[in-house]
Amino acid sequence: MTARLHSLNIGASEPNPAKKVGVTGIGKKPVDSATLRAPGPKHGGLGSGVVGDFVADVKHHGGDQQAVYAFAREELDAWQERLGRDLADGLFGENLTTTGLDVDGALLGERWAVGDEVVLEVCGPRVPCATFQARMGERGWIKRFTEVGRTGAYLAVVTGGEVRRGDVIEVVSRPDHGITVPESFRAFMGDLDAARRVLDAGALTGPDADELREMVERRTS
Repeated sequence: MTARLHSLNIGASEPNPAKKVGVTGIGKKPVDSATLRAPGPKHGGLGSGVVGDFVADVKHHGGDQQAVYAFAREELDAWQERLGRDLADGLFGENLTTTGLDVDGALLGERWAVGDEVVLEVCGPRVPCATFQARMGERGWIKRFTEVGRTGAYLAVVTGGEVRRGDVIEVVSRPDHGITVPESFRAFMGDLDAARRVLDAGALTGPDADELREMVERRTS
């Protein structure tokens, strides 16, 4: 099956009682096309890597390492069965709803070509938050989502450009360290063995690596 961009989703500002910032862009709706570009740093940058998409909590979201969020339609379908309700494309706050692509089988540092112009790089997992809990309205949602551990992936924009619904997605390179998105998620959720593997492999860089290293030092000191 050819991997494709099944749905391209952007969000506008809406009220968010779950966080002090008071607004959120998690409510994403499908569009036919959009421009992707590197947004710069979390603080002082452009927020989302998708032009027209809104990021409110810039302390925890957006910036170059979380420029674009991808989630597989197949995973949404699995959640539909678990929850017994329909889940629309973009409901989890993802910018890219994919088909035919094992997003959670991706390695950190893996690169995807989307359409004719754009290249994205897998940076890490999505960590569920209070806004996601409020969005879903499911009791114990964060715990359930964490237990499944297939979070989708945050992506950096290596080469910007236009993407369109239906674009082909091709994995164009993979590193050899073997660190997957779910393993990095377990690391960030406190699994010390996973954290050491991620750090030893050099699979993370910048603030994410610093955060994980500090967590390990704090837990073992």
